[in-house]
Amino acid sequence: MKGFGYIGLMACLLAAGLFLESCRNRPDEKRALEQSQLQEPLIRVNQNLARKESEDIDSYQRRYQLDMQRTGTGLRYHIYTKGAEPLADAEDLATVNFKVFLLDGTLCYSSDSTGSETFTVDRDDVESGLHEGIKMLGKGGKAKFILPSHLAHGLMGDDAKIPSRSPVVYDIELIALKKR
Repeated sequence: MKGFGYIGLMACLLAAGLFLESCRNRPDEKRALEQSQLQEPLIRVNQNLARKESEDIDSYQRRYQLDMQRTGTGLRYHIYTKGAEPLADAEDLATVNFKVFLLDGTLCYSSDSTGSETFTVDRDDVESGLHEGIKMLGKGGKAKFILPSHLAHGLMGDDAKIPSRSPVVYDIELIALKKR
């Protein structure tokens, strides 16, 4: 449970309680009331975790003096070079060079060691924040994306180098784009 912390443990315990309570054989109204009473603390815990994560990302931006935009989903981005038109779109085949960091500066993955990655936009199993961000670029585009954990590897991390509930920073270049 490294990186999970007290609040995460409490959220799991509350979720387990909610699950167990929902399994009991009770009248629907009473069960709904009990579920809402258990859900409220979970919602507050999750809101606090999201607020802390956003503050951590803000701190990262200040530390590195990054002027970034923010989408409605929470993706933060700075486009160095937009790249050639047309921009990437759903179903396009995108090939990228990248470096992926944690907010503490730890390098997790890099195309320097693994080679470029190719994926179908909005289809393949890469971080949802990467799908969102790549659609802002055309071939030759370069950007920095900060993906909050819900747009990256979520509650569980990636079981390798990215811990649970960790935002990730992408330095990315769209080196090839094949239109659908």
